[in-house]
Amino acid sequence: MDHDQNFKNLILDYPRQALEFFAQEESATIDAQAKITPLRQEQLKERLGERFRELDVPLKVEWPDGRREALLFVLEEESLSRRFSIHRLAHYCLDLAQMMETDRVIPVVIFLHSGSYPRELNVGSERHSYLHFDYLICDLSSLPFEQYINSDNLVARLNLPNMRYRAEQRVEAYARAVQGLLSLEDNWEKQSKYMDFIDIYANLEHDELQMYQQRYPQEADKMATFSERMRAEGMQQGMQQGMQQGMQQGMQRGMQRGEVAVLLRLMERKFGRRLTEDDRRRVESADVDTLLEWSDRILSANSVEEILH
Repeated sequence: MDHDQNFKNLILDYPRQALEFFAQEESATIDAQAKITPLRQEQLKERLGERFRELDVPLKVEWPDGRREALLFVLEEESLSRRFSIHRLAHYCLDLAQMMETDRVIPVVIFLHSGSYPRELNVGSERHSYLHFDYLICDLSSLPFEQYINSDNLVARLNLPNMRYRAEQRVEAYARAVQGLLSLEDNWEKQSKYMDFIDIYANLEHDELQMYQQRYPQEADKMATFSERMRAEGMQQGMQQGMQQGMQQGMQRGMQRGEVAVLLRLMERKFGRRLTEDDRRRVESADVDTLLEWSDRILSANSVEEILH
């Protein structure tokens, strides 16, 4: 799982809310007039060494009236704390500060899982410290999810499944994250995109999914609506291709693509796990009639094998 890319997408889609959640200590000074823009990664690759590129999610905060100098936030996600290098982060921040001609750089590290990691770096001797470096820490797994279940910060709500809760609260953490997404994000494409984010990090078991559907029927129905819309979009894309390649062939391909997307999503939601590569290939290569037949088996099947075999 490319957690680094998942969090980059989240930060770039919701930069203001990302700073408010991941960098709470510094975000209080960022008012509504401040402009937040990501620095393009391509600009940094030419200057920084290859090994530093993975750190690159810098956000520039500017005040249009000029009353305050711009701030640069560097946000890094770490899935495994043992892989975190404070020297690498310090090097990156110094290079970025030099390139952007500013000393106002705020490093932020988002730890997906708790662990042991250095909190500061001191370079010097017994007599004197010549370089001191530390950073803001957002340790997601140590945050109590109850503190954020009603938050109006979408980034916080999406990360509820990554926070600290008891095992019996996992379904509630998932449900609250879904409720936050549906109430705080109006764009259906982003809703669909970040429903996947919630699914990945909640990773509900089959019985937990059933419990969720029973306790939260409205949200479960909304999820089913996503699947229907995906099916419709697949057909629409096929029809557009059909104008160039033949209408009948395009419509057939569009319907097949839509049915594949719907079946894969429904099976993974029902059984609470990602399908094997063999099962995915079988679904993707099936014709429309077979896909429709398999879709009819979803409600009564107790396993993937009962659907596909």
